[in-house]
Amino acid sequence: MVASVREPIQVYLSADERAALDRAAAELGVSRSEVLRRGVDAVAGRTPSQGSLAGLAHDGAVVPPTDTSGTPPPSLPVAPLGEILEELSADRGGR
Repeated sequence: MVASVREPIQVYLSADERAALDRAAAELGVSRSEVLRRGVDAVAGRTPSQGSLAGLAHDGAVVPPTDTSGTPPPSLPVAPLGEILEELSADRGGR
């Protein structure tokens, strides 16, 4: 696997372009840099690599958060670790 080397680039945006970039980042739940990378990929006719978080979001498997209130969602009940391990052991059937 070849490591991805990123290089900084400076871009000048108008106030409207910056606002649009910020809105897109907020709607997608990603950084402004990621929005720009996706834009470059779209213009170049490339799709995000499968399996990457960007690819999963692009495919709809990962949905960005829609609640921007900052309030965490309610906690769901979680089984104690011992119960989970017992259930896993039973499901494995002694494999």
